[in-house]
Amino acid sequence: MPEGASFPITKVNKVKRRHDRGRYDKATVYDILDSALICHIAYVIDGRPYCTPTAFWREGDHLYWHGSSASQMIKTQRDGVPVCLTATHLDALVQARSGFHHSVNYRAVMAWGTAHAITDKEQKLRLMDNFIDRIYPGRSKLIRQPTAQELKATTLIGMEIETASGKIRSTHVGDEEEDYANVPAWSAMIPVSQVLGTPSDCPRQLPGLAMPKEMKPFKKGARLDEVMLASYHATFDEE
Repeated sequence: MPEGASFPITKVNKVKRRHDRGRYDKATVYDILDSALICHIAYVIDGRPYCTPTAFWREGDHLYWHGSSASQMIKTQRDGVPVCLTATHLDALVQARSGFHHSVNYRAVMAWGTAHAITDKEQKLRLMDNFIDRIYPGRSKLIRQPTAQELKATTLIGMEIETASGKIRSTHVGDEEEDYANVPAWSAMIPVSQVLGTPSDCPRQLPGLAMPKEMKPFKKGARLDEVMLASYHATFDEE
C-alpha cells in the first residue's frame, strides 16, 4: 500500500454526521477491517433490504466471504450485485449526565462494491486456505484439503472495494457545562473488549499434539481484535 494512500471523499463514503470522526486513509480503514472477524453485508432482493452477518477477510483492495451454495445471500450475490459491508468494534460504554450525551466508543468501517462469485478452482482453493490462515496462521498446511463435494457446496464471494470510510469515537464523558455541577449522577467511561478464554482440547485429540507455535497469541485473556490483527499480519505480511 502506498504511504499515505486514501479513499477519495465522495457523496457515497463521506461521513456526514460528526465528520471530524471520519477516517479515509487506507491504513486506518484496513486496520479496522483486519482486526475484525465478523462483518454485516447489506444487499437487496426483490426490492427488500437484507443484512447478513458473516466472517470475512481482506486481501489488498478486495474483501472475501463464503457460504453455502444453497443460501439466499450467496445465490443473490454470486452473479454480481451492489453491496455495503460494515465492520464494527465496540470499545467503551460512555455514561453521561443526560440521555442525550450517553454514547459508546467505537471503530467502524463501511465499504462499498459489487459482489461476485469466485469460480476459478485454483483461485478458490487458494483463497479458502487464506481464510483459514487469516484466523489461524499456518493452519491450512495442517488440515486436509476440501473434498469435491465440500468445494461444490461452498461458494466464495469476492468484492473489490470501490470506496470506503471509517469512523472512530474515542472520547470520554462530554456533558453540558452546567450539568457537571448540577446533576448528581455517577458518570464514567467503561472499556469493553472481547477476550479469549482457555482452549478446550477436542476429546478425541490424537496423543502428543500441542498448540502450534503460530497460535501462541491465542492465550486466555488476549483481546480478540488484537489477536485477529496479529494473525492477519502473520499470514499476509510474509507474502
